[in-house]
Amino acid sequence: MTFNWENPYPTTRTPLFARNAVATSHPLAAQAGNQILISGGNAVDAAIAAAATLTVVEPVSNGLGSDAFAMVWDGHQLHGLNASGTAPSHWDSGWFARRYGLDERGHARRPERGWDSVTIPGAVAAWGALHQRFGKLPFSRLLDTAIDIAERGVTIAPMVARKWQAAVPILNDQPGFARTFMPHGRAPVVGEKFVMPEAARTLRLLADQGARAFYEGEIAGAIVRFAAQSDIPLSGEDFARYQPEWVTPVSRNYRGYEVHELPPNGQGIAALIALGILEKFDLKSHECDSVTSQHLQIEAMKLAFADVYRYVADPRSMDVTPEQMLDDSYLSERAKLIDLRHASQPLAGMPRSGGTVYLTTADESGMMVSFIQSNYMGFGSGVVVPEFGISLQNRGAGFSSDPRSANVVAPGKRPFHTIIPGFLTKNGQPQMSFGVMGGDMQPQGHVQTLVRMLDYQQQPQAACDAPRWKVNRDFTLDLEARFDPAVMQELAARGHRFKSTHDPYMDFGSGQFIWRLSDDRSEGYVVASDSRRDGQAVGF
Repeated sequence: MTFNWENPYPTTRTPLFARNAVATSHPLAAQAGNQILISGGNAVDAAIAAAATLTVVEPVSNGLGSDAFAMVWDGHQLHGLNASGTAPSHWDSGWFARRYGLDERGHARRPERGWDSVTIPGAVAAWGALHQRFGKLPFSRLLDTAIDIAERGVTIAPMVARKWQAAVPILNDQPGFARTFMPHGRAPVVGEKFVMPEAARTLRLLADQGARAFYEGEIAGAIVRFAAQSDIPLSGEDFARYQPEWVTPVSRNYRGYEVHELPPNGQGIAALIALGILEKFDLKSHECDSVTSQHLQIEAMKLAFADVYRYVADPRSMDVTPEQMLDDSYLSERAKLIDLRHASQPLAGMPRSGGTVYLTTADESGMMVSFIQSNYMGFGSGVVVPEFGISLQNRGAGFSSDPRSANVVAPGKRPFHTIIPGFLTKNGQPQMSFGVMGGDMQPQGHVQTLVRMLDYQQQPQAACDAPRWKVNRDFTLDLEARFDPAVMQELAARGHRFKSTHDPYMDFGSGQFIWRLSDDRSEGYVVASDSRRDGQAVGF
């Protein structure tokens, strides 16, 4: 790949070139990972250190009660890890119907926040699984920076402060939230110090006893007891049974590269479907930021989401397989539905039968890690276990109550998940570890940045900085404020409907990218970090 190293978009960032690199959404987390690399750790060690630090410095987006997914190139092959949480054993539609009643369709209502949105957290188990398989330094060493910052405090960064302030009116009444995240009866402001001694206690226990201490000891016991105070029958067995799963990534060729995503229950397959549709078009015949190029990408994304929202769930309950959804002849038929002059309101096809943080790391041995963890919406459920500083995700909100849905809630089941790490290879060799956080924006961010890099040769930082669109679940569009007004007007003329969604947690996503410069390891990588967050790319 010969990139155009110019950047036509307003930005405060320049690409970083290094043989060892870390890119995250917060500078202190990036530095934590970099310190591990300097100390002789590998890319997996650095990813764990950065992930642990992010739970302290960016608690609006993730915490010790998060879920996580990862892809690791170990120098020879690509591995996938699904550490999304499972539904507690008492969850079924009857539980929710009794507590919250029925909606107008006769389905059980389910809350987006609170205890009844919390599945068993998977992030800490992900750290343990990654370290056990690939780690080099002692696990306890990887948590040192997170512990130190939690005990001594962190000065709040601008983007974190803004998202924190947005969450307080929504979550201040949730159990444990105000005690932990409103130390002065309000959200911290930019430049104010915030300490998390309870989280430091948890991290020290994990450093001393290992990641399984979260699921089989006093930590799990404290979560269960705290739930019981709200009449929630979480059980210790739910935690003890939890294990992350090693999975085989799914992939699709695009412009001579293999794009890899994790299989369902995540939505990464949406990016592969959209790219498979776009490959049927000659995008390079249209200028990068032209209305036709953007229209084609938007329409492909809508077709992908129509299928994903219909079919993707815990793979044990899906009606179709990922292979069927990615069948080339099927995607060719879907591509024929795109009208170059008019927007669509697509329906799901029929395949042939048969608030998040993202980080990436790479080292000079060739190991590369694509890692994402999230509490979902800002601060997740809003529930915080006070004595251990554990903020719990609300991934249970991703389930359906429709008994006909493959994604219907059931005990021990994994819900539809939005967080997705990405990876790119070429001719069987690693090319880029990447991700774009932000709810439903994530596969859309994957598609938009990959098209810019692979079709238009934009360098990673430029592809990261370019203005973005977002397809909403009703197929309306949001456009970033700096989107070209002339292109917006032309999109409207083609029938696209716009909706200005105020979304303080997900907005237009935030990406981190590490691109391998050549097969010669001494040349290292080029690294980009999204200016939409407080983050940073660092390396040496």
